Amino acid sequence: MLLVTTDYIPGKELTLLGMVKGSTIQSKNLGKDISQGLKTLVGGELKAYTEMMDEARELATKRMVQEGEAMNAEAIVNIRYASSSVMQGAAEILAYGTAAIFK
Repeated sequence: MLLVTTDYIPGKELTLLGMVKGSTIQSKNLGKDISQGLKTLVGGELKAYTEMMDEARELATKRMVQEGEAMNAEAIVNIRYASSSVMQGAAEILAYGTAAIFK
């Protein structure tokens, strides 16, 4: 499966199949929330949250690809990511794009 953020693939003609998406809501445990909250007092990267968001993007992408595979897509173009806070310490990640096959 070819994944691109552009709306075309150079040298390829595409037939668009439709939108595909994948999402997840992730949170860290209470201990991580407390330690990351204390980190905000001194500043710097919140590594536990960075890792959480990386894992969430990976899972959302995997789910989007699975949806594309179910449509027999060969590529997903125009991939985008969105995130939103669901509650304190929990975030939703949405990956979406357009499934396509090569002509």
